[in-house]
Amino acid sequence: MTDQMTEQATALARETTGQMLWRRFRSPAAWSETVDLFAILTAASLPWSTSLTAIFNTAFLVCMVPFLDVRAFLQSLKRPICAAPIALFVLALVGTLWSDAAWGARLYSISPTVKLLVLPVLLYHFERSSRGSWIFIAFLVSCALLSVMSWLVAFHPGLALRPYDPLERGIFVKNYIDQSQEFTLCAVALAYPVMMLLREKRYRPAVLLMALALSFLVNMAFVVVSRTALVTIPIMIGVFALLHLRWRSIAMISAALIACAAIAWQASPQLRNTADTFSRDYRLYKQENMPTSMGERLEYWRHAVQFFVQAPLVGHGTGSTQGLYERASKEPSWIPRFRVFPNPHNQTLHVALQWGVIGVGVLYAIWIFHFQLFRGDGFARWIGLLVVVQNVFTSLFNSHLFDFHEGWMYVIGVGVAGGMVIRARQAEAKVGEEAGS
Repeated sequence: MTDQMTEQATALARETTGQMLWRRFRSPAAWSETVDLFAILTAASLPWSTSLTAIFNTAFLVCMVPFLDVRAFLQSLKRPICAAPIALFVLALVGTLWSDAAWGARLYSISPTVKLLVLPVLLYHFERSSRGSWIFIAFLVSCALLSVMSWLVAFHPGLALRPYDPLERGIFVKNYIDQSQEFTLCAVALAYPVMMLLREKRYRPAVLLMALALSFLVNMAFVVVSRTALVTIPIMIGVFALLHLRWRSIAMISAALIACAAIAWQASPQLRNTADTFSRDYRLYKQENMPTSMGERLEYWRHAVQFFVQAPLVGHGTGSTQGLYERASKEPSWIPRFRVFPNPHNQTLHVALQWGVIGVGVLYAIWIFHFQLFRGDGFARWIGLLVVVQNVFTSLFNSHLFDFHEGWMYVIGVGVAGGMVIRARQAEAKVGEEAGS
């Protein structure tokens, strides 16, 4: 009798477990939670691994499919914030038709724009999900852990997962440009929550976040920092000051920052050496035709303008940049020791060479529409605005919208923050309607 009761209980438990799994499989809420989980994992893995980022992002997209409201999603694509990124991908696809590059190069050059198709999906999902802030927390925690590893690798280079390079001291994975972009974004982004906590007189969490922001800045000052970050940090801090501080506060904070910068300058040979490379690289390029980083950029830009003049309306087609620079390298005006590179190290020029004025118009439309999306006050608006500002200014010196790491920072940052902003607007509108009725 006891055995029969046990078997019946076991069968009932199995049936109950199966029913629970089936109900969860059929539940849109459960799928939404799974999508959120993979979005969190995507953001957390971005500072560490390109492969994991791609895997988790693919899982995110797959889990969107079973219970996607196709009509609502297609309707959302009509918004300019979604249509503009899609338009750049379509232009890259169509641009293969008038390119003279090999088809392999044409198809390969489409791939940097594919990530832009994920942006409307993120906007759609986080317009409906309440877990958008978790994505930013995951990215912040991941970058904080990477900062710890950076210090460890700075003193014990053998811990790094990449070959040792004395010019990239303290880099555990990837490279110093990617790491600097992450740390810069995190350090400046924390300024808004710190300000809000201080206004609410919640001093303990404010001090903790200030210490975390300072840890990122100290790492860049004493371990390694990119020159692009040195240029963009003051701009990003200036944007925060103009938007959220009074003139008296701006003056006091500016004085404090100048004092801290002076101390860091005196205490950090690494920081002085990085800043000195601006003038040193330019001098070696102009006087001795040395292939310095700055010298190569100036040469790429000079030739890019010439290429653009040859085909200003629709450009030379997708994937054409490699061939353009290879042909230019055979001309007498090319400095012999300079590398042939398929990227002019400027987002506008990279787009202009391939798709002309039309492409530049679409690129600027993306930035403008996304900038307008984040006007106003609020944490999500601040994060989104900061991501756009960082991408715009770093793209003066690199093609960061097309680069894997910085491009995904833009897509995730704008997609998640934009969805949160739209969600908040809808909630405000609903409250207004209820109050009016």
